[in-house]
Amino acid sequence: MALHLATTDEGNALLERDPLALLLGMQLDQQIPMEKAFTSPSVLAERMGTDHLDAATIAALPPDTLLEHFRTPPALHRFPGSMATRTQQLCQALVDDWGGDAANVWKDVSSGSELVARIASLPGFGDQKAKIFAALLAKQLGVAPEGWQEATGDYGKPGHRSIADVIDEASRVKVREHKKAKKAEAREKV
Repeated sequence: MALHLATTDEGNALLERDPLALLLGMQLDQQIPMEKAFTSPSVLAERMGTDHLDAATIAALPPDTLLEHFRTPPALHRFPGSMATRTQQLCQALVDDWGGDAANVWKDVSSGSELVARIASLPGFGDQKAKIFAALLAKQLGVAPEGWQEATGDYGKPGHRSIADVIDEASRVKVREHKKAKKAEAREKV
């Protein structure tokens, strides 16, 4: 299935062929528009002069170099400093625990709860983000171990709840409307 998460064809192509790019896009998806978050990995690859992202290379970069890649206009994130640090931490965890390959996080997983737990163990991934990413893997990439829908909660249900449900521009608009409605609902409860 072709992904429609980034704003450019090049960005989507990288997300499709590079598991680390997809994982970084999810990590960056906070406090910026979701399509910006999922486009930033391709911009990072371009700035690094490569056609793919490598966890060991990013983990080994001098922090100031990675920060410069994040800060160069247009910045890769609203908070380039903290997100560059978090990206480097994520890449180091992939090197230390997953053989440097992001796909190993979800490879040979036996259950939905194991999948969510593996993702949640990564730097920058809490429970909600782990559930959303697990739902994205299941719904769009076929990584659907037994029990994934239960393990991902509402994100595993049909509808337009998160980035996991974005398959085209119309679904992106519906997801954005859902997120706005949830934020408004949360504000009313305060």
